[in-house]
Amino acid sequence: MEELIPVLDWEEVTDRICSFIREQMVKSGRNRLVIGVSGGLDSSTSAYLGVKALGRDHLVPFILPYRTSSPESLEDARLVCRELGLEPRTVEITPMVDAYFSRFPGADRRRRGNFMARMRMAVLYDQSEVLEALVMGTGNRTEALLGYTTLWGDMACAFTPLGGLYKTQVRQLARHLGVPARIIDKPPTADLWEGQTDEGEMGVTYRDADAILYRLVDLQMGVEQVVGEGFPQELVERIRTMVERSAYKRSMPPYPVIPVQR
Repeated sequence: MEELIPVLDWEEVTDRICSFIREQMVKSGRNRLVIGVSGGLDSSTSAYLGVKALGRDHLVPFILPYRTSSPESLEDARLVCRELGLEPRTVEITPMVDAYFSRFPGADRRRRGNFMARMRMAVLYDQSEVLEALVMGTGNRTEALLGYTTLWGDMACAFTPLGGLYKTQVRQLARHLGVPARIIDKPPTADLWEGQTDEGEMGVTYRDADAILYRLVDLQMGVEQVVGEGFPQELVERIRTMVERSAYKRSMPPYPVIPVQR
């Protein structure tokens, strides 16, 4: 259903995103970025954009594997770095994660996956201080709207260049940028446990999710209108519920307003 969401001018989109990246650097007074490269579509596309915007000397990629990380994902991460002429820095998070869960051996895989995501971001933020760099995020609009994110994990960043694009649009942009086809075409996964895929965990394909989100969010259509275009009502309602229930993830923590005493 990629044709059911707008097809954009990818040269114009690339220029806009690269200008945005450069603007963020000027505002911060820093001239380097750090990024976690997983070998997945989003981090690979973000790395390509970072190099295009700033040059290879200003992007420092980190590979942050856990002992169950897929060897194929690690090789794809290294492939991206080779293609961009980058020298990745590897920090194994296994000792950190296992030390914590040695106290909680019964923790389920969701707890472990969220902790891994947060530990990876903790490493990136620590290294960003060493390198006087900003942390570039890699999330896309689909994940943010559905709440398929980890607070203070993959969501923690100075900015995210793909935040205005749906997942299927990221795939189109990746083709435009020349990201290797094996990365574009493989099933999206956070690689948090063996066999995990985004679509399997969410229970919906990105193609369907993007088409429905575009109608609900961008076109402000009601559920019945979207169903009238041929989408299953149960799926449309489930996606709407996911958007509503994850709203708290898309805003800064709320606080009570205290009246000013004069």
